[in-house]
Amino acid sequence: MVSRIWHLGKRQLTLNHQPLVMGILNVTPDSFSDGGKHANPQVAIENALNMLHDGADIIDIGGESTRPYSDPVGVNQEIDRVLPVIEGLASELTIPISIDTSKAKVAKIALDAGAEILNDVTGLQGDPEMINIAMNSDVGLCLMHMQGNPQNMQDNPFYEDVVSEIVDYLIARRDFCLAAGIDPRRICLDPGIGFGKTHEHNLTLLKNAARFQETGCPILIGHSRKGFIGQILGDKSADRTAGTLGVSLAMAAAGAQILRVHDVKPTVDALKLFHAAGGLE
Repeated sequence: MVSRIWHLGKRQLTLNHQPLVMGILNVTPDSFSDGGKHANPQVAIENALNMLHDGADIIDIGGESTRPYSDPVGVNQEIDRVLPVIEGLASELTIPISIDTSKAKVAKIALDAGAEILNDVTGLQGDPEMINIAMNSDVGLCLMHMQGNPQNMQDNPFYEDVVSEIVDYLIARRDFCLAAGIDPRRICLDPGIGFGKTHEHNLTLLKNAARFQETGCPILIGHSRKGFIGQILGDKSADRTAGTLGVSLAMAAAGAQILRVHDVKPTVDALKLFHAAGGLE
């Protein structure tokens, strides 16, 4: 049974039938959808406060793009991007801040500045020091699956059974953390939609999203504005907001506990109506 409480150290998040909404705040010049929009720290802070007003439950701050074929950035550059925003928000937000990073030094500084969740797209495997950061803190952890890395993950992703292989991977990462003495109630898992998957892989994962409840951990789905939506719509340049909302409701029905999205207010409104109309009964 999936835990209905996600422990973040300073607080707990209750996971009911309606998913929590994690608002995406990329403070990068090159993220695939919103790169450059929040490069100014004050603009980023204002946008985060707007997401709070719109109903976000978590703000996820990232200083390095992980879109396909993106270039990695140095530790100091990533810190320079995220730290002023976290410091500016730590005393303003009433909801937790998540730091989206795979670098231990960035994670340590972000957590010291007030972040309460460590969201690592490498599942704590990208930096050998990251497990120590996780062990020596009590924050929430989100571990994602990615085949390869952003520089090569979309070259030729291949699976014999994409759902079973990713379920097994997530369980293995969970067990790795448990063996390190990490409280299982701190762990959230993410199948990594769009990270080393074809459009067909992504759709198969979404259609079988209920399988990820087998891990016993809260499940985060990060589908917002991703390429498979344009593929399904038949127009890569189409606005993907409505498509994202459609997937959000499908994932809510499948039992996902957290939805990571760019468009917070439409998602919150759609979930409220979905619930009111019996979609989450």
